[in-house]
Amino acid sequence: MIIFLHTFSLFFIVFVGLRHPATDEDSLTENRSCDFKMDGDKGEAKGKVGDQVMQNPQALAALQDRLDSMPHGPSILENLPKAVKRRVNALKNLQVKSAHIEAKFYEEVHELERKYAALYQPIFDKRKDIVCGAVEPSDAECEWQSDHEEEELSEEMKSKATMEEKVEGDAAEENPKGIPEFWLTIFRSVDMLSDMLQEHDEPILKHLQDIKVIFSEPKQPMSFTLEFHFETNSYFNNTVLTKKYKMKSEPDAEDPFSFEGPEIIDCEGCEIDWKKGKDVTVKTIKKKQKHKGRGTVRTVTKQVPNDSFFNFFNPIKVSSDGELDEDSEFTLATDFEIGHFFRERIVPRAVLYFTGEALEDDESFEEEELDEGEEEDQDEDADEDDDDDEEGESDPKGGDPQPTECKQQ
Repeated sequence: MIIFLHTFSLFFIVFVGLRHPATDEDSLTENRSCDFKMDGDKGEAKGKVGDQVMQNPQALAALQDRLDSMPHGPSILENLPKAVKRRVNALKNLQVKSAHIEAKFYEEVHELERKYAALYQPIFDKRKDIVCGAVEPSDAECEWQSDHEEEELSEEMKSKATMEEKVEGDAAEENPKGIPEFWLTIFRSVDMLSDMLQEHDEPILKHLQDIKVIFSEPKQPMSFTLEFHFETNSYFNNTVLTKKYKMKSEPDAEDPFSFEGPEIIDCEGCEIDWKKGKDVTVKTIKKKQKHKGRGTVRTVTKQVPNDSFFNFFNPIKVSSDGELDEDSEFTLATDFEIGHFFRERIVPRAVLYFTGEALEDDESFEEEELDEGEEEDQDEDADEDDDDDEEGESDPKGGDPQPTECKQQ
């Protein structure tokens, strides 16, 4: 109630100051001498004054400046009695203890993830064997009936399809090994990955056979490692490229209330043993130089960094003091997001990103968020339209609202 009365008084003071400049002393004196006959009249007049203030951009701007300069959260604590402050401090200490318990909870969740990763791995190994063509799945394993396929195909269409299959069977049908370009197709389809993908990366990623997530061992600092397994190729000698993400699950000593769960704090890549002339992370440029004295011209070649997905394995190093410029912070944050996306989405649901079904789910989720945002915007627009209508009714000629007539007792 005190805050409400103070805010209304502020509206009134600012309005009077703007409507009655100090130079117009007679008008100001006349308004100050006005007394309302009844309490009801006073309430009505205050309401009209408030409406007039809300319609005055200068008054609103001045009021906003005053409100912005007022203390917010801390003022609540400052205005409390000492005894109550002590109790609030006790609650904050309890909150810190709660944050530490929450950190332990996430550590156990990490251990649970590590445990179940071992159960998932045989399934992922079988997936790799099928993708690479090392194993041919049985007829039973290949049976997959979509929910609506039977409804869409009539008996006539089924018969026609059977005849076509027989004709195709007579011809020498191409039977590629495994599922060609499985991971490359995923890279092309997912926006977050396709943004990093360059044309010269694609022939290399055709040799990518599997991506694994390896969790840190028990009692070791929390982390996870992405392993990219490649078949023998003409680009580099490595068979596995790794990216390790170090994590922290403990409240910050200086700001314990900001803790919201484990966070990635650093990452380490690996050295790629490129074969001669195959390093796509650099490019060779030629530049002509002219000697100032003799005037002779020579051609100089040098290597400069080149955009490539494989820069992913050479991340920005976080210094001991943790200070980075704005661009580096953004690059590192993006790197962390990509690593988390590989771990949580790409590796567990690879086939659905290959077929595009997971992309449809992601888009549906984004559309739902967008629809909610649009509804909020429409509500705000409707409120603004209502305000405009009220302004038009109170002041149809576009002039300033007329002050309420004052009567003396």
